[in-house]
Amino acid sequence: MKRAVLILVLFLMVRSAAGQTFPTPGYMRQLIYPPSIPAQVKGPAELKDHVVEGKLRLTLADAIRLALLNNTEVRLNELPIETARHEVGRSYQAFDPFATSSFNAGRATTPTYTQLQGAPTLSTLSQAASFDYNQTFQTGTNYDLNFSSSKLATNSVFATFNPYIASSATLTLTQPLLRNRGLFPNRAPIVIARRNLNASRATFAGQVNDSLLQTIQQYLYVIQARESLAVLKKSVEQAQASYDHDKRALELGAIPPFDIYRSEAQVASRRVAVIQAEYGLKQSEDAFRRIIGADLDPYIRALDLDLTEPVEPRGALLSLDIQQAYQQALERRPELEALRLQLDNDDTSIRLYHNQLLPNLSLSAFYSTNGLGGNQLDTSTTPPTVIATGGLPEAFTQLRSFDFPSYGFTVQLQLPIRNRSARANLGEAMVSRRRNLYRQRQQTEQLWQEVKDTVHQLAAAELSIAAAKVSRDLAQKTLEAEQRKYELGASQIFFVLDAQNQLAQAELSAVQAEIGYQAAVAGVEHATGTLLENHKVKIEDVAP
Repeated sequence: MKRAVLILVLFLMVRSAAGQTFPTPGYMRQLIYPPSIPAQVKGPAELKDHVVEGKLRLTLADAIRLALLNNTEVRLNELPIETARHEVGRSYQAFDPFATSSFNAGRATTPTYTQLQGAPTLSTLSQAASFDYNQTFQTGTNYDLNFSSSKLATNSVFATFNPYIASSATLTLTQPLLRNRGLFPNRAPIVIARRNLNASRATFAGQVNDSLLQTIQQYLYVIQARESLAVLKKSVEQAQASYDHDKRALELGAIPPFDIYRSEAQVASRRVAVIQAEYGLKQSEDAFRRIIGADLDPYIRALDLDLTEPVEPRGALLSLDIQQAYQQALERRPELEALRLQLDNDDTSIRLYHNQLLPNLSLSAFYSTNGLGGNQLDTSTTPPTVIATGGLPEAFTQLRSFDFPSYGFTVQLQLPIRNRSARANLGEAMVSRRRNLYRQRQQTEQLWQEVKDTVHQLAAAELSIAAAKVSRDLAQKTLEAEQRKYELGASQIFFVLDAQNQLAQAELSAVQAEIGYQAAVAGVEHATGTLLENHKVKIEDVAP
């Protein structure tokens, strides 16, 4: 009994020293129900909550939230995170325990050719059962626990035990000494899978960053198209008022008939511009609807959009240094984080494949205990008489007593003369690392160019706003002056119509400058990696 306790303690010590961890029910629930944005969206979430007075009324924050919930591209970009999460679970496969059990029975009747077989016709009944439990620890240590029992019944008069019942229990420990020794080579697939999961999250964050910029830009394009249409409609009203004035003057004989054609032509041309602007607004709205998923519901699809964000920028105009913005981009852009994780995986893979080039030297030790049970016979009498009865319980008793132990060890060395597969894997890992280094350099070059372009666009947008405001004010004053001179008869209708066109163009430029500034701000935030934080969008940490 003391030996049984000793073997059990040894088994538990080995298992504890290996540092083996097992998935808990909570871990499995995390695999099945990840705490992230829902992977499936059956319909356009939250859209009906924004229907006001028969219109889809949205702030910029509403549009961003709806895009993250309903945009098909965002949903597709999220799926690789789920795949990477399952890959983490698969990386533990090498440490999954498995149990094997078997039972077989058979009867054989054979003619005999010698008296030593103990019967004229030998009849044998054999039954065998076994159970095996095997597992590998993260240190590379493998243990195998085997229990087997067999029963043999025969009509041979020479059998001293009939039926004959044998049982054995064996514990075998195997430890690699070179290849796959220790935590690193055995945990490397887990480490790589976890980094791939984090890289997938970083990649998804970069894709959300792009989608967020697209949403903001399209939102602003709709506002720009709407405000431009309003400016053109106002221009049509001004041209129509001039035409009505000239028509009354013509009826009174104050102007010659040919002078009315100019104002009438202006009304027609400006109406054409309004029609084109209306079509452009519809195109911008349709593109925006697709981004927020408004076309997924026929009811929402038929509603007009009411975007409430003002055209004028809020607060003080942003000013940013290029070098400072670039440093911020290097620290915050998720694409660079994904590349850094891939480079770490390349280093791990190179180290792992170096380990796979080592000889395979292993040490195995086993300890086994045996037991015997059954009916003991006296073969000196005819027929044999039963001296003592027994069975499986007696065999188990001897098994627990450790009266018949077996033990030993084996040292095995496998020395590959050529290991082309491992060398090829090592070469591919080194090529992958060089490729990712070049990709990292390429990404930083592109990032530097993107930061410079967006900062320059922001500076140009600031200057454009100031110039557009001055131009609009001067155009308004010019139109008022030309209108008064025309009413006093000191000017011609041509100058009034031209002043109206100049004012409309100045107002369009002002709208374009203001929208362009807001788009430039979003572009700078996107380039520096602060867009998600500034709009309170957070990608939750992924739990493997």
